[in-house]
Amino acid sequence: MSDNKNIDMKQVWQQDKDHYIHPWTDFSTFKETGSMVLADSDNVHVQDGEGRKYLDGIGGLWCVNIGYAREEMAQAIADQVRKIPYYSCFGHHTTVPAAQLAAKLAELAPGNLNHVFYGCGGSVANDTAVRIIHFYFNQLGKKTKKKIISRIDGYHGSTYMAMSITGVKFDHIGFDIDEQLVHHISCPNPYRRPEEQSLEDFCNEKVQELEDKILELGPDNVAAFFAEPIMGAGGVIVPPEGYHKKTLDVCRKYGVLYVSDEVVTAFGRLGHMFASEDEFGIVPDIITCAKGLTSGYLPLGATILSDDIYEVISKPQADGAIFTHGFTYSGHPVSCAAGVTNIEIMERENICGLVKDLGAYFEEQVKTLIDLPIVGDVRGRKYMMCIENVANKETKELIDPDAKVGNRIAEHCQARGLIVRPLAHMNVLSPPLTLSKENIDFLVATLRESIEATMEDLKRDGFL
Repeated sequence: MSDNKNIDMKQVWQQDKDHYIHPWTDFSTFKETGSMVLADSDNVHVQDGEGRKYLDGIGGLWCVNIGYAREEMAQAIADQVRKIPYYSCFGHHTTVPAAQLAAKLAELAPGNLNHVFYGCGGSVANDTAVRIIHFYFNQLGKKTKKKIISRIDGYHGSTYMAMSITGVKFDHIGFDIDEQLVHHISCPNPYRRPEEQSLEDFCNEKVQELEDKILELGPDNVAAFFAEPIMGAGGVIVPPEGYHKKTLDVCRKYGVLYVSDEVVTAFGRLGHMFASEDEFGIVPDIITCAKGLTSGYLPLGATILSDDIYEVISKPQADGAIFTHGFTYSGHPVSCAAGVTNIEIMERENICGLVKDLGAYFEEQVKTLIDLPIVGDVRGRKYMMCIENVANKETKELIDPDAKVGNRIAEHCQARGLIVRPLAHMNVLSPPLTLSKENIDFLVATLRESIEATMEDLKRDGFL
């Protein structure tokens, strides 16, 4: 790790507290406590401004797939800056890495998803998908097909449209969303199904709900269904087997486009470059991705379209008409160079293969926490896991929200050198994909100690 001796960390902390508006900030505490300053990193560890080292159990935010501070990435980024740091890709200009990365993504994506539109992240990738979908149906003369269906507890981003598609109700408090354009169906969470209901019946019920919603809104009015293969920020929800195939069949039946939001699941987190086909057996019409695309080294997102969609949207509307969608930083050459190098590293080091091996061990070890009295469910796959904490394992009753159990566990973990993500009564794990077996053992043992310490706190404070 590098030397930060010449930086006044107390001044940085104050500057941050006084001027930086953080995403997802709890202002009830931030104005007093400020933020932990992260100053350095190496592989699976980060270091704060005081020199304390932490195993990063969340990969920053579902990112850093290849690990922190890779010299090869730094060199590729620096080399591209020296060649051409920026050029607009509007109209008939491109750069070498933008073209190379698009070709690579087309090679890796399933089916005939061969056409790539770039943005700066996952939210923009999903906004782009909506705008292109609407344009697509306009081109086909189906101008009423505008409505979007997504799921409660699905997360698709924080721009206006992406947050409207997002179904995490907590994220909507105090903000506006488009409730005319976007409609939500139930979360396919097997843990919360009725006790007497089989997984198959639960799956069929949720699939039927999608079909019923399409019929309620009118097939001529519904444009697309957005679905994460595994729902991330909504609690790492793995739908029952067959769910994605059956919902895709429903979409095909009514001419509704299927958008697979792989912002989290792509680029190795589940052991595949893309999870839609390799993990869940579907080829969607559109895949959106970001995060692991550059392992978070630089901002980049992509909306990957099928040949069928591209053939329609690439036909001129009229003489002189152009495709008027895009951003200043679409196809940014330095970000694309980072994407190309990131994928090269993943392929050369067989990171997907490592995830299938050690990721299976990680999943198995995290699931051993189910024996703890407040752990009601441990779910997920490979390096995408969630621990759901409850007051009663039999009834699945939640602990009083005032207890902030997820935060308590995260604080105990941090004190022991581990960062995990609190989500209300849950804790989420999405570490770099370069963990060693020793890292995994430390992570799980520390999490166990932290949950046990939290249980003592909850008993002391009258919550258990």
